[in-house]
Amino acid sequence: MKDKKEERTWVEEIEIAGSELVDRVKELIAEGNVRRLIIRKPDGDLLLEVPLTAGVAVGSVVTIFAPVLVALGAMAALLTKVKVEIVRIKDKDD
Repeated sequence: MKDKKEERTWVEEIEIAGSELVDRVKELIAEGNVRRLIIRKPDGDLLLEVPLTAGVAVGSVVTIFAPVLVALGAMAALLTKVKVEIVRIKDKDD
């Protein structure tokens, strides 16, 4: 019988200044338990949705998402505030 890990998923929302967006996204990627990032305008309009693959080495994730980070930097220059929805995963055993 295979032993499957059960995962729990939850969403948190933070509002940050546009100038902090790239640094905060890099921190979230490094945490490793983030499954998806959704960037929205303060009024709720979707700007960007970034799916992340769990279990990928942090260094390679930042390299893979370098074009996304560049796009985030461009958006940050135009926006004063953004909402970031963070979809996280956690094993039920943890």
